[in-house]
Amino acid sequence: MALAVAASERVRGTTSPNPPVGCVILDAGGELVGEGATRPPGGAHAEVVALGRAGERARGGTAVVTLEPCAHHGRTPPCTGALLDAGVARVVYAVADPNPKAAGGAEVLRAAGVRVEGGLSGEEVRRGPLRAWLHFARTGRPHVTWKYAASLDGRVAAGDGTSRWISSPQSRAEVHEFRARVDAIVVGTGTVRTDDPRLTARAARPGQDGVRQPLRVVVGKSDLPPGARVLDDEAETMHLRTHDPDVVLGALAARGVVDVLLEGGPTLAGAFTAAGRVDRVLAYLAPKFLGDGPQALRDAGVSTVTDAVGLVVEQVSMCGPDVRVSAVPAR
Repeated sequence: MALAVAASERVRGTTSPNPPVGCVILDAGGELVGEGATRPPGGAHAEVVALGRAGERARGGTAVVTLEPCAHHGRTPPCTGALLDAGVARVVYAVADPNPKAAGGAEVLRAAGVRVEGGLSGEEVRRGPLRAWLHFARTGRPHVTWKYAASLDGRVAAGDGTSRWISSPQSRAEVHEFRARVDAIVVGTGTVRTDDPRLTARAARPGQDGVRQPLRVVVGKSDLPPGARVLDDEAETMHLRTHDPDVVLGALAARGVVDVLLEGGPTLAGAFTAAGRVDRVLAYLAPKFLGDGPQALRDAGVSTVTDAVGLVVEQVSMCGPDVRVSAVPAR
């Protein structure tokens, strides 16, 4: 299952609106004979890719997959049929499919005499590569991760407005890797005017090429400055003339966007927080004090301490000298 999760992570960001699934095939003796992950939309699902690599050695063997095999015919035939045709004797999956159109694969396989077990490494998969897609399948809304970098006293810029660079080179490199695995990056027009960001994913390692670029989304009613770097031809840019987070997410869902990275300033972050549309917070806290300057969040709908937005911390770790905190709303 660890290999299947790793295969899933490698294709995260390339499969939307389909889930980034990973699959490993073991032969009847337990030897690894096939591995695969979901191809871009219209391509083969993970099980089909892994079975193709396993060939006849899959017969009587085990399929280990991060998501319950689908039982419906969409752009491609159901994975349950491919597993049965290959003669797989056992299927182990991590997470049940929440999509009612695709669910039921486990029962189809059991009815055909295949031993099926679910739940292995389920929590790891739910918090990992399938996090955004599972949220999208349940709610119909893209999953939003609000990422910000701040000093230890919570400032995202100094008193004179400078903000480069609060976080460390290690944190910035990690963020570029994260950008390359999401479907869209969202900022406000204020951020474009103030920082003139490019909002692209840069190579994390020297010599690396072929970095995937997400959709760049600018939110706000004012025009974008002529010559803004977000308007270059390095990636597609979408300007949504609204301040309503639900309108933004509805427009992105209509484009098949599943995973969103919110990188806007305090006002945009506050609007998404007040609307209950931040699904994860990823904070990089640098070991420095600024003492003055804008804070990470404003106008979040909190007027008294009893209205505070509660969070559940999933993980606290180091990224270079910075403290990285991953948390989700306590709802």
